[in-house]
Amino acid sequence: MNHLLDRITIENGKCGGHPCIRGMRIRVVDVLDLLANGLSFQEVVEELEDIDIEDVKAAVLYARNRMDQSSHHT
Repeated sequence: MNHLLDRITIENGKCGGHPCIRGMRIRVVDVLDLLANGLSFQEVVEELEDIDIEDVKAAVLYARNRMDQSSHHT
């Protein structure tokens, strides 16, 4: 599963340093917003044509890991 996290990149100067999908200007939060608005993984892929299902899974896994990390610091 950790191979999915290799799809998430953070680059200074790109998208304000926010985590993105494979170096593109598609932020993890953009994917999560679409999912939160009720789109399925497949609908997200159709909406953001440059990504695939594995990218959507990677965004969810990245968010899950961030949530787990933040719960250890409270």
